[in-house]
Amino acid sequence: MAGPQDLKALADRAVAEIAMCADDAALEAARVRYLGRKDSEVTRATKQIASLPTKDKPAYGAAVNEAKARIESALQSRSAALHGASIDSSLRERVDLTLPPRPVRIGRLHPVTATIRDVSRIFGTMGFETIEGPEIETDYYNFEALNIPPGHPAREKWDTLWVSNPLGDDPKVPLLGRTHTSPMQVRVMEKRKPPIRVVIPGRCYRYEATDAIHESILHQYEGLAIDEKLTMADLKGVLYSFARQIFGSKSNVRFRPDYFPFTEPSAEIAFSCVICEGKDPQCHTCGGDGWIEAAGCGMVHPDVLRRVGYDPDRYQGFAFGGGIERLAMVMSGTPDIRLFAQNDLRFLESF
Repeated sequence: MAGPQDLKALADRAVAEIAMCADDAALEAARVRYLGRKDSEVTRATKQIASLPTKDKPAYGAAVNEAKARIESALQSRSAALHGASIDSSLRERVDLTLPPRPVRIGRLHPVTATIRDVSRIFGTMGFETIEGPEIETDYYNFEALNIPPGHPAREKWDTLWVSNPLGDDPKVPLLGRTHTSPMQVRVMEKRKPPIRVVIPGRCYRYEATDAIHESILHQYEGLAIDEKLTMADLKGVLYSFARQIFGSKSNVRFRPDYFPFTEPSAEIAFSCVICEGKDPQCHTCGGDGWIEAAGCGMVHPDVLRRVGYDPDRYQGFAFGGGIERLAMVMSGTPDIRLFAQNDLRFLESF
């Protein structure tokens, strides 16, 4: 009758044989031979426990359990090794592991988005809160509330795309893609009391022929400040500070009178052309005059203040608005505004 030493020898032999199994079939055969339920080596050794003297049963039973545990461990280890080797072989057949890996493409902000964030950050340092507004506007907010009634010649300047209003409170109220971010001036003043300092970036729509500096879908930023005793000097100070922060002290700035129905007096700011620096009379970016118009501005018209319930004798304000793409062009030296919307990775990856 086998003793504990014989069981140890059995386990040693099984472990050595299992280690030599070359595939799953050989491994299964070894499992059945040593651990099968009906007539395996360990099963026969287990059946002998009943015929042993009582004093020998504990030692022999412990030896059986130890042998069984060693064999099971060897089977598991060899199965894992065979499975790993199979995967490695499959990978070697399908993938050339000597090739360098594909480069990881890191996402980045679109130049228009980055410019919007720069504008919000700079005006934020001067106390302006960044807010958003609806891209689909009513005729009232886009025109009438800004001193542009029906028939006003300025409406032709902001020709736009009209949309139906099937879900609105009043289907007869005409809706349009907003032509500028200025409607938010009225919306903000209707809901807030002075002092007010906000900047509103967003997308606008115009029925316009496109060229190097004009697009039919564009982004603008609108600024509004309402308080007591504000003057044109405050407006100029804010815009000059903005220009210095976004372009640096070397950029030339032109501030001259202009006309907008919702501001009085009105002005425009232009920045020196970064493409030709005013030296190319054929420059298609600035038209040859060396300047790129960047923002319209002025003191909020008293009629606009009265319309929202403000007393123009007590409160004054200034507003300004400009093109985000125009700023991005000046900052990056981009010669054509249409490049921002063409999704050409060769252009976008340069930022």
